[in-house]
Amino acid sequence: MKNFERFMEKHAIRNLSLVLIICYAFGYMIELVNNSFIYYLTLNPYAILHGQVWRLLTWLIIPPPTGNLFYMLIMLMFYYSIGTALERTWGTVRYNIYILTGILLTIAGAFLMMGYTYLAHQVALDTFGTETFFMYSSTVFSTYYVNMSIFLAYAATFPDAVVLLMFILPVKVKWLGIAYAALLGYELVSAVTGGMYYAGFAILASLANFIIFFVRSRRNTLHRLSPKEVRRRSEFRRAVNEGKREGLREHRTAGSGRAVIHRCCICGRTEADGEDLEFRYCSKCAGNFEFCRDHLFSHEHAQPGGVPKMMSYAGAQQAALDEEKQQEGPDHE
Repeated sequence: MKNFERFMEKHAIRNLSLVLIICYAFGYMIELVNNSFIYYLTLNPYAILHGQVWRLLTWLIIPPPTGNLFYMLIMLMFYYSIGTALERTWGTVRYNIYILTGILLTIAGAFLMMGYTYLAHQVALDTFGTETFFMYSSTVFSTYYVNMSIFLAYAATFPDAVVLLMFILPVKVKWLGIAYAALLGYELVSAVTGGMYYAGFAILASLANFIIFFVRSRRNTLHRLSPKEVRRRSEFRRAVNEGKREGLREHRTAGSGRAVIHRCCICGRTEADGEDLEFRYCSKCAGNFEFCRDHLFSHEHAQPGGVPKMMSYAGAQQAALDEEKQQEGPDHE
């Protein structure tokens, strides 16, 4: 595997998402000019074994199905954006390996489908003819399910990212990922029970690509953490929890015995220190940290595993100016 990664470091394609989008655009033009010509480009294992080896590559230009030109453009822009985000986060090599794995698994799925058809569905070949059957069944082996695996990987990598569903409703990507996974499961069951078993091989290939990615990511994460690091993180979480409980016991409202609810993690003030104090959580900090009004915009955001810190004087002054401008509104002159 390491030798393969070294090879990919030299030959990985940068901005691979743009290359795929260009291939899709070329495929859309072919569909507009001569839709029947697409059948000469599909991943047809029967035709490949009879000399049409170009199909091992040409099926990549067959774009996912769309209803019209508008949805086609939206789809291309969406997959370009998530693919670019994954490449920036994973790195070019790892992103290339993920796409290549999906492509190879799809090709393997096509040939497994052909073998299964010969073993268990000879009647279908006799009824429709071998060449005709594989010509139509091979159309399910397209980049549609490869793109689905890309989206699942994006949802697993950026679960809290928000997209506008139908350009209106803000939805976290993890929920869309769950919906996509449920859709794939439904399509898989429908394909098996509805006689379109060949589509099941394409779906399983895309799911296998995502599962391999997910398992490797989890394993690599656990491998990078030594026992000492795991113990240190456990002790840190325990200390934080004990500190919160201790702080809760110390800050009681005088005379009532009622525990306070809010506490600024910079200055330590609570609602018991003044009825006019307001507290807010910071959405940009990694963790649940609450601040009073004075320190909400004048702290350095906490990084994963860290805590927020007091901002420098110059930074606090600039934050105060930004806050005033925001309160004044865009129409203020």
